[in-house]
Amino acid sequence: MTPPNDSYNAIPSIASRFRQGLRLSASLFLCLFIGHFATASEETMIDFTQYGEHKQWRATNDNVMGGISQGQLTFDGSHSLFQGGLSLANNGGFSSVSRSILPLSSDKIGIELVYIGDGRTYQLRLSTQSNSDSVTYKHEFSTSKGQTQTKEFHLDDFQAVFRGRLLSGAPDLSAQNIKKMGFLIADKQAGNFSLKLIQIRFKSEASLK
Repeated sequence: MTPPNDSYNAIPSIASRFRQGLRLSASLFLCLFIGHFATASEETMIDFTQYGEHKQWRATNDNVMGGISQGQLTFDGSHSLFQGGLSLANNGGFSSVSRSILPLSSDKIGIELVYIGDGRTYQLRLSTQSNSDSVTYKHEFSTSKGQTQTKEFHLDDFQAVFRGRLLSGAPDLSAQNIKKMGFLIADKQAGNFSLKLIQIRFKSEASLK
């Protein structure tokens, strides 16, 4: 009997291992690519049409100061809704929701918001954290009832505030220091409100109009 040719039998084994290595490398590259793309997407966009997004937002209403206004972020099956009822009783009159966000790159200089409003005025709010100091910035925006609107906000146009009053001497708002964002209504009008949120994008100078 002819002894087995070990070199000949090793060829299929080597080829098989080579193919397995290629498949493993391709899978690893795909995972890294998808992971990078997902991180970039999460960094630059918040999609309010996705179920579960509303669960990341926390409500803060004027009951922390004795008021009786109510508001929260809910999901109607296709959009997130910042809705509730504003009351001016007990010196109240505000409702807000906010969430933490992933770190932003320093080239982001603006925000694009897509929404459907109710004719009332709201605030987009950004909170920073730098060297243990926290500052909140606001930018008001109006809405047209029932109309889909797209608005761009430049970070340079936000105003620093503290307990509803403008804050002087605050540092410039920089994207890399933003840790939280939120919405607030305090238009001194009692009654129900509803802001339908669709999408937020953080944009660089090249993509900002």
